[in-house]
Amino acid sequence: MRDLVAEIEGHRILDGLDLAVEEGEWVNIIGPNGAGKTTLLRCVLGTLAHRGVIELNGAEVTRPAERACWVAYVPQTPVIPPGITVADYVLMGRTPHRGVFSRETDSDLRIATDVLGHLDLGHLAARDVRSLSGGERQRVVLARALSQQAPVLLLDEPTTALDLGHQQEVLDLVESLRNEHGLTVIATLHDLTLAARYGDRVTLLAEGRIVGDGSPASVLTADTIAHYFGATVRIIDDPDGPVIVPALSQRSPHD
Repeated sequence: MRDLVAEIEGHRILDGLDLAVEEGEWVNIIGPNGAGKTTLLRCVLGTLAHRGVIELNGAEVTRPAERACWVAYVPQTPVIPPGITVADYVLMGRTPHRGVFSRETDSDLRIATDVLGHLDLGHLAARDVRSLSGGERQRVVLARALSQQAPVLLLDEPTTALDLGHQQEVLDLVESLRNEHGLTVIATLHDLTLAARYGDRVTLLAEGRIVGDGSPASVLTADTIAHYFGATVRIIDDPDGPVIVPALSQRSPHD
């Protein structure tokens, strides 16, 4: 991404942003509310008008169908059609390869079945997606994206509304699939500790610009978090990455 500018209803959300992500890398985009995290993903996805240059593998990709073969997306709030089964929802990921009005091929069915098995969802194939638990539904949405077989995976707050166990399950699964298939992952995360412990690099956005980029330990300092998030925290060093905890300014005599 070079000199990326995006506006929504006359408000500039991204202001000349430059960012490069290497093949096979996992970059976590963090920042306060309104920083432009989701807007950045929508620009890469091609669903939001923008200025500047976005290249995939060294070339600009403008046709939506071609872009969909390069980039898969797991939205923060996925649209689940009423009454759709898990199998049919995952098959939607094959649309870029066969067209909207074409029937699925044997290859499409095989790929969708393989993905369902890989994510331990085969036994849920006939279930209505809306009837699933939050963790199961998030895995189904991830399965639809993976059946797309795109080399770039965009995740917008993939752990939203999940309990701690399911958060870890989803992110561990993404890491496993990245290692197995060489995926390039760009994720937005509110949880700074998760952003520090998963992936290779942290990129901090504020007011539409990158104000920090590098290893979690170099970006996620107490001073930086205080300045951009307005939060007072302590940083606990851990071999798997920094742990960010709120620092209580006052304690009662009973604590």
